[in-house]
Amino acid sequence: MESRMEGDVFSGFGERYQMDGKVLQSFQKSFVQVQDILDQNRLLINEINQNHESKQADHLGRNVGLIRELNNNIRTVASLYGDLSHSFAKSIDASSEGESTGTNNQKRFRSG
Repeated sequence: MESRMEGDVFSGFGERYQMDGKVLQSFQKSFVQVQDILDQNRLLINEINQNHESKQADHLGRNVGLIRELNNNIRTVASLYGDLSHSFAKSIDASSEGESTGTNNQKRFRSG
């Protein structure tokens, strides 16, 4: 379901804007990285909750490291989204400039 949703987003985007296929592949790669980290965070949160509910000292102590890992993952996701936002804006600007001057030499990307 996730790949279908990503495909729908990218095919719609590719139809609307002329973009290099490598740019879209880069976006997709970043979104997959983000999703992988978010999936890992879900597992970390579940383990943190279980450790908290157990109220055992060693489990609670382990939560310190798990929470640090969770915080680092959140920073990484925020950074990836920041990079995506910057790349997206740059790509849209380049696409818009090419359309307005009629000199856009980029290949049009269409997913099948």
